[in-house]
Amino acid sequence: MRTTEKQPRTSPLVPDAVAREIARHDWESVTCGCGRPAGHLADTLWDAAEGHPAAFHALEGHAFHAGRLRAPAPAVCGVLMAVCSAGPPRQSTREALLWTLLRLLGAEDDGSSHEAGLYGQCAAHIRAGLPSLRASAGAPGSVSAAYVEGILRLLDLSD
Repeated sequence: MRTTEKQPRTSPLVPDAVAREIARHDWESVTCGCGRPAGHLADTLWDAAEGHPAAFHALEGHAFHAGRLRAPAPAVCGVLMAVCSAGPPRQSTREALLWTLLRLLGAEDDGSSHEAGLYGQCAAHIRAGLPSLRASAGAPGSVSAAYVEGILRLLDLSD
């Protein structure tokens, strides 16, 4: 008898901590910014964690859309910060990751008071990973450094 149960995804490129962060969320119970259950975001986040820059940009329309945060944003932000904390990704991946974090923090909140709202939850994930975030800035004057500076300004943490 064949089972159609999907096996958990694995990749030698994805650290265990990132895989656990992706797996800990019940993606199907969250309505995505595209209107469907957010289960399809798990594959996009795996692709991002493997270092595919386009996967980060593909989160637009799902975690944030038209300048507003969407329901999966906090979980997505948690995964992105796990990727950031796992080690320095190559430059194009790092820039895409930081661009996405900046977009999440630059989006409008959903206006709810539930669990500090979507913005508050995203900001909490990023604040918890500040050492990794600052380490990912790279050389002064680089694109990565500019993105990190923008993130810190949005969190009112710039010097």
